[in-house]
Amino acid sequence: MRSNPPRLEPKADKDTVRRHNLSLVLRAVHDGGEATRAGVAARVGLTRAAVSSLVEQLLDSGFVTESGKTFSGQAGRPGTVLKVARTGVAGLGVEVNIDYVSVCVSDLSGDDRVRLTEHTDNRAAPPAEVLAHAAALASRALASAAELDLRPVGVRLALPGLVSGGTVRQAPNLGWNGVAAGELFARALPEPLPVGSDNEANLAALAELWFGGVGRDRTFLYLSGEIGVGGALVLGGELLRGAHGFAGEIGHVVVDPAGPACRCGSRGCLEQYAGQRAVLRAAGIDENAGLPGMAELESRARADDARAVGAIRRAGSMLGLVLSGAVNLFDPDAVVLGGIYRTLMPWLAPPAARELEGRVVSGLWSGDSGRLRASSLTGDASRGAAALVVRDALADPAAYA
Repeated sequence: MRSNPPRLEPKADKDTVRRHNLSLVLRAVHDGGEATRAGVAARVGLTRAAVSSLVEQLLDSGFVTESGKTFSGQAGRPGTVLKVARTGVAGLGVEVNIDYVSVCVSDLSGDDRVRLTEHTDNRAAPPAEVLAHAAALASRALASAAELDLRPVGVRLALPGLVSGGTVRQAPNLGWNGVAAGELFARALPEPLPVGSDNEANLAALAELWFGGVGRDRTFLYLSGEIGVGGALVLGGELLRGAHGFAGEIGHVVVDPAGPACRCGSRGCLEQYAGQRAVLRAAGIDENAGLPGMAELESRARADDARAVGAIRRAGSMLGLVLSGAVNLFDPDAVVLGGIYRTLMPWLAPPAARELEGRVVSGLWSGDSGRLRASSLTGDASRGAAALVVRDALADPAAYA
């Protein structure tokens, strides 16, 4: 029986190859911080002549600049040092959360250049109103970016809850179901920009991976403690999204089936014991006090107030209980606690660590392993969102020239 001939894939045309090589060269300069044309050629495997032509295109379109320095560490004539531009193409990230909106503009190097945050209660407001407010804050950030000669080429929204295809399928603490957040935000934005969206914990985890303190740990579990409790798992430097993009909803893991009702429709979810409102309520502080309430909680804990310390420790134990199951299932190198948990670590971490030590079967979490960590100050959802826009530009600079 005669077999069919192998199927031949169509050859890439010259334009496709050049766009690919343009990205290779740009990312080589970006990843190296500084590079010469000769150094880039050695790194990406192209001829010096090809690299020089691509560099000229990147210089003309404003993606890279020549620093004026020369480097003579290689054979031949000294080469001019190239760097990614501090002006021009940038990314805009917008985080819409339960009690605040935060906006970030990042340049091509990933540096946070503009930051605006407003604390507001978004629970009672209609989605269109919340997103219009976020768009107004983003517009202010765009004006500030223009003064720095930065031009954001896209927006990523960081949103709490289940997010897919620009729609918030469910955000229990906002009361949103089936909200076309991307479309509403784009409609309210004064100038047209491509808008994407993702879960806020996913984007905070990516910011921690790219800018934070995880170091060489490329597999870690990230928890975002706010009014809700979000989670994200990074495996080998890649975000685990699940079959439908909804992985990481650790705040709705059930701790006690007979526990208090949760806004998601279940009972006894982790959020009801370790979320911001639950901790404030247990400490005897108004659960809707927001940022001032958290400041009061921390102040009381530092003064060894028994009720405040007890509330945080209980939350830590519940976190450790749920985290131990996740660690047994996924075997991460580390667990990173962000949001409100970062400042509560002195009281939160010991009971969480005890649960992990007693319940993780590998034994790797026993004693002071250093695997349970606070998030860094440099990683948050809006910065992760802005960085995703930048990475799109780095992947295809010709599309944004």
